[in-house]
Amino acid sequence: KEESFDWFKTYEDLKPLFGEHIPSKDARILMLGCGNSTLSADMYDDGYHNIVNIDYSKTVIQNMAEKCKDRVGMEWIEMDIRDLKFEDSSFDIVIDKGTMDALMCDRGDVWNPDEELVRTVAQEVDEVVRVLKVGGKFLYITFGQPHFRKRHLERDCWTVETSTLGVAFHYFFYRMVKQDTSAASA
Repeated sequence: KEESFDWFKTYEDLKPLFGEHIPSKDARILMLGCGNSTLSADMYDDGYHNIVNIDYSKTVIQNMAEKCKDRVGMEWIEMDIRDLKFEDSSFDIVIDKGTMDALMCDRGDVWNPDEELVRTVAQEVDEVVRVLKVGGKFLYITFGQPHFRKRHLERDCWTVETSTLGVAFHYFFYRMVKQDTSAASA
């Protein structure tokens, strides 16, 4: 069993932002591409007990489920972020901490990504939109600067807002709140 690894920021670094943007510790949270990060376990230990973790790696899911077996109610599911097996409007919060970055890294020109990459990232974001409740939030933590990432996140149902984290090396915290667009399309 390998040690945990956290891309970017730890829960302690993100706790003030999560406290601001996750209005209730009872929120149903989906962690996309959880990997072997301690983020979910740290959130659980701080009172967020309704967390569903997904990753495409069966080994990661098995190892993390074993490691966190005492955290009652936390779920670990092998799943593709581009094809979520959840009901529509079933989560209050969806978090991506570096998962989209993993899809995008080492994939050629960041200024002009290939069509397959654009389609893959769009599938992730479209699935997030689908599983988020109206009023739910998509929180994305990345090293990807807004001029590289914002175009992939934009949807009619939300506005993309960003904050910068860090001093010498910057990370970015994107937040989107799903709005009800049914009246606009009627």
